Amino acid sequence: MPTPSILVVEDEPAQREIICYNLEAEGFDVRQAETGDEALLQIKEVPPDLILLDWMLPGVSGIEICRQLKMTAATRAIPVIMLSAKSEEVDKVRGLETGADDYVTKPYSVIELMARVKSQFRRTRPAAVGERLEYDDIVLDAETHRVTRAGEDIKLGPTEFRLLSTFMEKPGRVWSREQLLDRVWGRDIYVDTRTVDVHIGRLRKALTVRGGDDPIRTVRGAGYALG
Repeated sequence: MPTPSILVVEDEPAQREIICYNLEAEGFDVRQAETGDEALLQIKEVPPDLILLDWMLPGVSGIEICRQLKMTAATRAIPVIMLSAKSEEVDKVRGLETGADDYVTKPYSVIELMARVKSQFRRTRPAAVGERLEYDDIVLDAETHRVTRAGEDIKLGPTEFRLLSTFMEKPGRVWSREQLLDRVWGRDIYVDTRTVDVHIGRLRKALTVRGGDDPIRTVRGAGYALG
């Protein structure tokens, strides 16, 4: 599974370096931006999986960036953790009402910030942080890389495992082939969309090898969904 990517938007070099160092030590793919304009450009080119966003930035402010992201369908679901020296309750409420998913006041503990980041990923990308996922009689343990159905082990290749974990993170959601390519293969790798169909076929075969219904639904003209 592609490593979750985090964009750190912070204009203070020392703060940015500390945050990036600790995120990289936790295994995340970390990108940086110093200004609001640079952040918006990076987000448009390659949307990250999570954004750490300083409120006070040169140019476009963090609060305005957050407002724009949450008003746009393509970026609305990206978790935003707002970083701010503004510790008043009214400022925190304003940040959260603008759409921030969490609000951390400066000075903050690096350990606490890492915990907040992991908490957001447990909500949006649980398999990426080693969580155990369950759907009906299927259990996926991301930490041990083991899948069972009705208590029986299911043998999956790496790509099929990543596909299944993507589906199990959001049961019922319809994923287009392009979205699955981004999530499972990665945004920087070119793969033909028909490759998705091949691996979906392999995943279906593996999940039904001992009987049981096919849990993956084909949505004509849209893509695939679990359940």
